[in-house]
Amino acid sequence: MNLTFAPLFTLIYGILAIAGGAIGYKQAGSQVSLISGFISGLLLLIAAYLLYGRSQAGPLLAGVVSLVLVIVFIIRLIKTRKFMPAGLMIIMGVINLISLSTLFTAV
Repeated sequence: MNLTFAPLFTLIYGILAIAGGAIGYKQAGSQVSLISGFISGLLLLIAAYLLYGRSQAGPLLAGVVSLVLVIVFIIRLIKTRKFMPAGLMIIMGVINLISLSTLFTAV
């Protein structure tokens, strides 16, 4: 994976987090989903911007947010036993962490 994959995937993951929060709010009226989706998505978008600019803070911010989301969605998947949206966000988060790990090993 090259340097351009990590920022792009982080950008996509951020957009999915925001969209997922909005969908959670619309379907279930969950303000927690709306707020957490917006905050985590915004942080991922900021991280993607930093990654595109080759800032050293980009991989760290993206990695921390992705790891937290993976943990939160693993817990949610265990509780609900429903693949959507938890399973999708876990898969996307793990892929994002793998793409980011190539940046840490390159430093």
